[in-house]
Amino acid sequence: MRCLAVLLLYSSSIPLSSAQKATPKSPGIASDQVAIRYARGFNIRYAGKYKYVSIINPFEKKVDTIRYVLVQRGTPPPKGYSPSQVIEVPLRSMVLMSSMHVGLAAFLGAEDQIVGLANLTYVSSPNVIARIKAGKVKEIGRDQTINEEQLVTMHPDLVMTMGSPNARMDRYSILKGAGIPVLINSEWVENTPLGRAEWVKLMAALLNKEKLVNQKFGYVEQEYKRLTSLAKQVKHKPLIISGINMKDAWYVPDGNSFMTRFFLDAGGSYPWTSRKATGSLPLNFETVYPYALKADYWLNVSIMASDSKQSILAKDARYADFKAFKTGQMYDYNKRTNSQGSNDYWESGVVNPHLVLADMIKILHPDLLPKHKLVYYRQLN
Repeated sequence: MRCLAVLLLYSSSIPLSSAQKATPKSPGIASDQVAIRYARGFNIRYAGKYKYVSIINPFEKKVDTIRYVLVQRGTPPPKGYSPSQVIEVPLRSMVLMSSMHVGLAAFLGAEDQIVGLANLTYVSSPNVIARIKAGKVKEIGRDQTINEEQLVTMHPDLVMTMGSPNARMDRYSILKGAGIPVLINSEWVENTPLGRAEWVKLMAALLNKEKLVNQKFGYVEQEYKRLTSLAKQVKHKPLIISGINMKDAWYVPDGNSFMTRFFLDAGGSYPWTSRKATGSLPLNFETVYPYALKADYWLNVSIMASDSKQSILAKDARYADFKAFKTGQMYDYNKRTNSQGSNDYWESGVVNPHLVLADMIKILHPDLLPKHKLVYYRQLN
């Protein structure tokens, strides 16, 4: 993930099969409401005309929850909420501080509501790129370089920012004072792929698109579970290593991370599943080396779409000792990287975990999905 390392497919880009076009409703959910089943970082409660949103801060030692009330445009808010906690819906305009947030909007066909981004370079959505070229989307900046004066002038209905250990809500006091709500999105710390994808339901609540998200996410959920059940049939679970040594550390997915969940759901085995931590685990080369010598597959090798086996070998000659290097079983998730260097895996891939899982199953157990062609992953040559 870009934020950890520096962590709807668009219908115009990847055609859907007839089976994928079927979008059954999730059972037990009213069409105008959403129920949260997988995500741990937020919740939504419906009461009368209002939607009550709770965002759980995962970075504090004590439980810290930020609360918002979503009010239908033109309706007075309930008592007990400050102006900074009130968000009028449906959103007409929004500023998004992560490319993943673009994926949420694109999944619901809401790219036209995007008026600002942290960085205009890292975008994959063709619709948003067209809006950028037309001058309809402004670059806002990141972290301490956010152009608050520009934001106040634009006055969007919402700024969606990324949660991080260093993020502080008082950082946005100027925006809140100007009546611009700021909502923290911490999807990247969810520990399951469906949990990360389910943040699209929060976007749906902001857009009054609950019926649409129930249909589309219902299909994603159904397919992910079907593929997981398919992979459970395998008797041999190939060993996977992930990542690459960067300077003084080799960052691997920790045992309770969403990427480890992908590995296991795809029918693989992974050395650090006994650990209960999330995020990334920094190791030295010598710790990874014994596993790498016998690992059947080496996944997520590099973030560079231009990398090859030889360019990887040039970084450290010891990589030639790895079993996966010798057999050529090395794969990256950067197949859909555009000319600007933006990787769609971190945009549309987040809200389409069933396609990411299908890629992994195709890599690890090709006979299970003989007709599937890799969407996000590519083999290094």
